Amino acid sequence: MSAGSLHDSATELLENWPAATGSEQSLRQAMLAFLGSAPRGCLREHAAGHITASAMVFSHDEREVLLTLHPRVGLWIQLGGHCEESDDTVAGAALREATEESGIPDLVLEPGLYGAQAHPITCSLGRPTRHLDLLFKIRAPKGAVPVRSSESTDLRWWPVNALPPESDLLLP
Repeated sequence: MSAGSLHDSATELLENWPAATGSEQSLRQAMLAFLGSAPRGCLREHAAGHITASAMVFSHDEREVLLTLHPRVGLWIQLGGHCEESDDTVAGAALREATEESGIPDLVLEPGLYGAQAHPITCSLGRPTRHLDLLFKIRAPKGAVPVRSSESTDLRWWPVNALPPESDLLLP
């Protein structure tokens, strides 16, 4: 449990990610270059930008995805957030964040990287930074009922083929 183990896990995930498109391959290379120059780049203390752990939480049958109406961003987005030094891996951070933000126990994390995104944001640091999101696919148990946390304005299931218009989500 350290910045080093988070860094190593992010690097390994990106190196093994079978990025399909040219833009995904470019993003992978940019993230790997970032990690190569930022040993503590998985922690929010790295003010210029940092790796974040995102969770694409799907219903048990994958017909719906759980989204949060983020109070700071004002859009429906996937669950997730900052890695903590107590996290062993970025995937573990994504599972922790998904559990905390959804209130759903027994979530199942699928192995490997599901996708990646990069976007500017003013996060909890209070100044503009860049989030370099590593996305993980997580499945909720059948009958899972989400419970909104204090980190969300709203939380609900959306059909994967009918995402809200106030979303910047693109399912890989």
